[in-house]
This record gives sequence, structure tokens and C-alpha cells, in this order.
Amino acid sequence: MKNIDTAFRYVRGFTMLVVVGCIIICCYTLYSSFSALTVMEDRVYILANGKAIEAYSSDRKDNIPVEARDHVMTFHKYFFTLDPDDKVIKDNVTKALYLADESAKRIYDNLKENGYYSGIISGNISQTITVDSINFDINKYPYHFKCYSKQKIIRTTSILDRSLITEGALRNVSRSDNNPHGFLIEHWNTIENRDLKVENRK
Repeated sequence: MKNIDTAFRYVRGFTMLVVVGCIIICCYTLYSSFSALTVMEDRVYILANGKAIEAYSSDRKDNIPVEARDHVMTFHKYFFTLDPDDKVIKDNVTKALYLADESAKRIYDNLKENGYYSGIISGNISQTITVDSINFDINKYPYHFKCYSKQKIIRTTSILDRSLITEGALRNVSRSDNNPHGFLIEHWNTIENRDLKVENRK
């Protein structure tokens, strides 16, 4: 009887050990499968010119400086790229106003009320902008920025180069077709807008 009892204890201990081992192996297998699946989901294959190119997804925080810089550049491009065409002006300004709050709308209304856009149309003036650099403080939210750029105002008789420095802050909003970066410019204002040089056209 003593031998049977000892053997039973051995069998029971061995069975428990096997069961615990199986549970550990199953848990490890599930963990490994989910880890591999997560890694695979982070990879995207893009087909370009018949070749599959592997791309990796990343968290938004890794792309904040790049997306924020492009958002600010896009806003300035739409707001300050003007041609003597009422439809072009309205289209560009409408696209720009989707990217900013009422501070940009207020500046647009002031310019419109002062006849700035009418003067562009009647004087056959074209205006372009080149963004030189954008400084960001991404350690503090909302993200403060300062944009350094140059304007080129082309008149029938002259070309005027101007220095333009603006500042504002970026806060997160939902992405949409009109705002693909998911940022909104707040408290936007002009720090400097001065003439650099005037070139007479022949």
C-alpha cells in the first residue's frame, strides 16, 4: 500500500508538471503569435512600377515635426499665393482657412475690407511665397511655431521682395480631406512684413 501511495504521488506530481508545462508553452505560443502579428501589421507593401516596396508604419509622435512643418507651409502657401483672379483667390484662401482658426479669418476679413484683394485683381498683381524655415517647440503643447519666409509681389512695372515672419500655435484636431495633417493653427499673427528690394521690370 505504501508503494502504491508513493507511486500515485509521483504520477500526480508528474501529471501536474506536464499540465503546467503545457500551459506555459501555450501561453508563450500565443504571445509569440500576437507579437509576430503586430510586427507584420506595422509593415505595408507598396506596389510601384511593378516592384513591391516595404514600408513601416509609425506612431504620430515620431512624425509631429514633419507633419507640423508641412501643415504650416501648406497654410502659408494657400494664404499668400494670389493671382489676379477672384476664383483663384477664394479657392486658395478657403483651403487655408480650413487649416487655421478665427485669427486667420480675422486677418483675411481685414485685408478684404481694406480692398487688398480687389487691388490685386485690378492691378494684375501676382503674389508668391517661399518658406525659408520654421522653428517649433514640440516640448510644450500646443506647439508654438515661428515661420520665416519671403514674398514676391509681381506687378506690371516692378517685382517687390518682402520679408515675412509669422507666429502661432498648433493644436491637434481630427484629420479630414480638408485638413489631412490633423493640426489647427491658433493665434496666428504677423511679426514682420517689410520690403527687401524692388526690381523694375523692362
